[in-house]
Amino acid sequence: MREPPRARSAAGGAKKVFWIALLAGLSVLFLYPFVWLISASFKPQDEVFDNRLIPRTFSWNFDEVFGLPDAPVLSWLLNSLWIGTLAALGVTFVSALVAFAFAYFRFPGRNLLFALLLATMMLPPQVTLIPTYLIWNELGKFTTEHAWLPHIGVNTQYPLWVPNFFGSAFYIFLQRQFFLGIPRELFEAARMDGDSYFSMFRRIALPLAKPALIVTFIFEIQAKWFDLMSPLIYLRDQALFTLPLGIKTILDRFGTGGGGEGEWQIIVAATLILTLPMVVIFAIFQRYFIEGIATQGRKG
Repeated sequence: MREPPRARSAAGGAKKVFWIALLAGLSVLFLYPFVWLISASFKPQDEVFDNRLIPRTFSWNFDEVFGLPDAPVLSWLLNSLWIGTLAALGVTFVSALVAFAFAYFRFPGRNLLFALLLATMMLPPQVTLIPTYLIWNELGKFTTEHAWLPHIGVNTQYPLWVPNFFGSAFYIFLQRQFFLGIPRELFEAARMDGDSYFSMFRRIALPLAKPALIVTFIFEIQAKWFDLMSPLIYLRDQALFTLPLGIKTILDRFGTGGGGEGEWQIIVAATLILTLPMVVIFAIFQRYFIEGIATQGRKG
């Protein structure tokens, strides 16, 4: 016996209400820490851990953050922006070049080479941490001995972004999958018109792969922006610090580890300064981000 249309409609409506309520609850769960961070950033010291989201007394703690002695927060922020932008641009362009080659060219051993490339994704970063540090340390000694060369070793920002100009296995895989979705007829027509391979890459592949490129850029600039481990290993001079490393020094000074009760209003305000730029970037480019994630697995 078939179910009456009205009953099916009621069941469908109840299911829809259930999923809306579930998603709304999960949204609140994930958004609450960020809302709390914003609220605590405008509270005085004695109200930071108050459960009220609306402060009883508003306090502009950012003046304290940017006015800290021996803590050039603005310089740290600009360092993070500089390193993140260079790293993201480098890895996006180079990974796109390699991905285009794997997607378009046919050559002996291509699949084996691509499999070996993907195998490197299985290596945890801790495996290459010490060898990479030793390489940069030796480069620093070499450039110190040859004064006509720029110093590019430890205690410089080069180790934080130069490796990105060698590409990334994950981003090469992601962009290759996107390039495979571009009809080969477009490239064949361009070849008949006399276009070079780089011209096809620049005029056809890159514009059509914009969502994948933006996903790569956002992923990498976010990874560099929040990276603490690499700056902690390579940087010694406080003027070279990135914002996460700088906030760690603030936490060491003003947290409970530095003695006293801790000036947490400064710490949460500094954390908001660290978090907010990436939220803004994602909000601006979320359309391309979602499109790139949704279509990266297609194949023409």
